[in-house]
Amino acid sequence: MIRHLINFIKTVYQNYFEIASCLGAISIILLAILMDNLLGLEACPMCIMTRYAFGAIAIVSFLGIVTKKLFRLNKFLVVLSSLAGIAVTAKQVYLQNLSPEEIANLAMGCGMPLETQIEYFGLIGGIANAYKGGPTCAAENWRFIFNFAEWGLIFFIIFFLSSASKLIKGK
Repeated sequence: MIRHLINFIKTVYQNYFEIASCLGAISIILLAILMDNLLGLEACPMCIMTRYAFGAIAIVSFLGIVTKKLFRLNKFLVVLSSLAGIAVTAKQVYLQNLSPEEIANLAMGCGMPLETQIEYFGLIGGIANAYKGGPTCAAENWRFIFNFAEWGLIFFIIFFLSSASKLIKGK
């Protein structure tokens, strides 16, 4: 049973890596949106940036399905998107592990929706301001073994390691 599962994973990894990456990233985004609607959660700016990073992985992976000639560029862009996602989710995990006093002293980087921050501060300024975090981004609204940010960090690390491995091996 386990041997069959491992062989299946190897087959998917070797032959359908881009399809698995694209579907995985899209599934994560859809699950987050579905849980927002079902549980009445409201995604903070860092959560939205995380979704954009997963979206970038999905788009680049889809383009990798269509254009096999751009293999190295495709994997490199997935690695960069994964690193961006790791940066955002690691910062959010850090914020969630602060003491209540430290959270109270945070700037209000998560006070406005991400779209409003980008509109007001420009693209780079809005993203930088949202990345500072705030009490809203430090809140933990849901947990199943890990919370949203921790699960996101795990998946970004998986995307990073698998894409970097494929890039290095050239397969």
